[in-house]
Amino acid sequence: MELTSITPTPTMLRALAHPVRLRMLGLLRADGPATATTLATRLGLNTGATSYHLRQLAQHGFVVEDSERGNGRDRWWRAAHRSTRTDEPGPGEAEAQENLDAYLQAVATIHTEQLQRAVEERPLLPPEWREAETFSDWMVRLTPKRARALVDALAAVVEDVEEDDAEEAADFTVQISAFPQPGRLGGES
Repeated sequence: MELTSITPTPTMLRALAHPVRLRMLGLLRADGPATATTLATRLGLNTGATSYHLRQLAQHGFVVEDSERGNGRDRWWRAAHRSTRTDEPGPGEAEAQENLDAYLQAVATIHTEQLQRAVEERPLLPPEWREAETFSDWMVRLTPKRARALVDALAAVVEDVEEDDAEEAADFTVQISAFPQPGRLGGES
């Protein structure tokens, strides 16, 4: 997989807003290339549905066929990019905003599922991994400009981390969610 990110157009975001497609893309990014059959088994779907969603992801540039694997019967797919980034639509771009909001709903669903599984599996982790994780939150009072600077700084820290090649190294998920306190701005208080 290319060590790049993609910033989808609003149309591309609409295609990615389906939770099944987002899960598939996540699996391909985390576990590497797979066939529709393999993904169907992992996601509890039939291969027809899985193939359909893979074609949609491919049509919008999120996955590509892995020509180095498989044969005429088995098509292997891989993620085309390591991460997805979004831009906030400008004023008057209602459809683009709707597509972004739909995508973010799917992201929230996937993140919530991952967080729930992490908590459920926590008792099974070795002590050193339990000590390495955190389920923390902080509430700070900031202007929008300083909030953006904080998010950028947190992202830069994560992006600058060099991956470990050590035998005891494992995939470690970092999710950054940063938002105004719900109900305080433009909503109910």
